[in-house]
Amino acid sequence: MLANSLYFAAFAKRGIFPKQGPFRNLKAAELDNSTKGLLIMSWSGFARGGVVALCIALVAISGCRSNRDRTLQRQGPEALYQQASRSLRSYDFNTAIKTYEALTARFPFTNEARQARLDLIYAYYRAGESESAIDAADQFIRENPTHPRVDYAWYIKGLVDFERSPNAIEHLFRVDLSQRPPSTARKAFSAFRTVVEQYPKSEYAHDSLQRMIYLRDRLADYEVHVARYYMKRGAYVAAAQRAKGCVDNFDGAPAVKDALKMMIEAYDRLNLKPLADKAREVYQLNYGTVIAQEQADIKKPWWKLW
Repeated sequence: MLANSLYFAAFAKRGIFPKQGPFRNLKAAELDNSTKGLLIMSWSGFARGGVVALCIALVAISGCRSNRDRTLQRQGPEALYQQASRSLRSYDFNTAIKTYEALTARFPFTNEARQARLDLIYAYYRAGESESAIDAADQFIRENPTHPRVDYAWYIKGLVDFERSPNAIEHLFRVDLSQRPPSTARKAFSAFRTVVEQYPKSEYAHDSLQRMIYLRDRLADYEVHVARYYMKRGAYVAAAQRAKGCVDNFDGAPAVKDALKMMIEAYDRLNLKPLADKAREVYQLNYGTVIAQEQADIKKPWWKLW
């Protein structure tokens, strides 16, 4: 019917009227009005059907969710842990998180719950919930300081802060991260250092050490960047302290060479010859070259011309 009405409406616009059928006695205006009415009725029927289908889908989804919740409430700790582990292995992290949370809430003192808290750290991490992963790791470390897998909690905690430093866009455009405050890098460095120093036989110790080397270079670059800024501003005391901190805390980083240079220059500008000579000696022993002495930057009174 709708197709016939559209057909006759198309011919009526060109002045051609049907000679037979249900529209044979209608004029053009009447034909247009009847066609519009049919269209409105058809589209309103479609809308009602869509609303009904949407309501049925929502009821079905809510029913499935309520059934799943009732199933979780009837299961024991072992069944809950197995179900959560299957979801975790299937990369369904949201379902795994909900199941682990239900297990730890209903059976907090079971062995499955203790292992679930450890797995929950990884599930939060893979789901992109960084704050929840750190909170879960801190809670596990606080409640289980002698657990044989506590090194894993420290490692995941370091991974979360480590991956906050650069993102994909910064890597794509090669952003210089040395000019940004490395607050999360310091936290990651501290967590990895805990794994390396307190758990040297851990399976995560080697990877933690490699990440520490990267973070060491990153932190040293930032310290040199700040010291260079102070040098440009003429704040030689602050520049020397920053450079010295880089040398003391990040030994072995490539930026230490520039830090020693700035220490020598800052001490020369401050007319601190013993400190400048000591820094120059350290530089010569490590890099085999001699740094020329800079002219001391001594400020004179404005009225003194000589």
